[in-house]
Amino acid sequence: MHTVEFESVSKSFAEKDIIEDISFSVRSGEIFGLLGPNGAGKTTLIRLLLDIIRPDVGEIRVFGDFLSSAAKDRIGYLPEERGLYRKMKLLEMLVYLAQLKGMPKKQAQLNAESLLKSLELYEHRNKKVEELSKGMQQQIQFLSAIIHNPELVILDEPFSGLDPLSTKAVKARILELRNSGKTVVLSTHMMEHAQTLCNRILMLNKGKRVLYGTVDEIRREHGKNSLIVEFVEKEGLNAIREISGIRKITEYEKSVEIFPEEGVNTQILLKELIHRAEILCFEQSLPSLNEIFIETVESAVNE
Repeated sequence: MHTVEFESVSKSFAEKDIIEDISFSVRSGEIFGLLGPNGAGKTTLIRLLLDIIRPDVGEIRVFGDFLSSAAKDRIGYLPEERGLYRKMKLLEMLVYLAQLKGMPKKQAQLNAESLLKSLELYEHRNKKVEELSKGMQQQIQFLSAIIHNPELVILDEPFSGLDPLSTKAVKARILELRNSGKTVVLSTHMMEHAQTLCNRILMLNKGKRVLYGTVDEIRREHGKNSLIVEFVEKEGLNAIREISGIRKITEYEKSVEIFPEEGVNTQILLKELIHRAEILCFEQSLPSLNEIFIETVESAVNE
């Protein structure tokens, strides 16, 4: 089942294409990454999803239909532009925001207390928002997006301004959302977070779809077809040199990277290695999402 579906969606402002013929879907219960450089169209796409703006062309369905007012209460949204009631106390504000989404006050109170404790912010519950650091405000903004227990959570740059410990805590909460069956759309320019959190991604550049699929599929497609191997004994390196079909060997401190010749499968090389030497560990060498992101954007610039 799909929670979000875009079919051939385009949007322009002042005759400039911001989103151009975009199609994708977000499956229920997954973390879906929305990636791209600044100005790629990520925030515009989110605003289209939320029905804040309408597409010029194409169809958007959320929960299987066009977005209704009732369906909006099933969505939690953390915008890139932060907006909290600075004069309100934390607990009071979270309860108020949950009630706006139709949650009974008693349940809202329980949810707010539990969430504040989960990020170790409960002791600050009676402080006003303006008394908090920017990092704490960002965590509260995140909690305000999930306080009403939404089915679909849309997070636009949720890690902005967070220190490493707070980032770890928020990431843990995002994984908990997925594990409880929620659907998460995560827009971020931090590729390392997208790689560790997301099941699938859509990468935009200049309003166009340039990458779409699972993180593993995309990394394999952009892989160098090489093997990283660590031997129990250093003599294992000699065993490699006796194997035909190897184009290049790069030595590192504790491992080697083996590049096969064109048309030679890495799995065949690995079987040969296992027969000839004792291997401690091995893995297929795959580029990071960050490397793929840079390569994709730079290729588009040079076209």
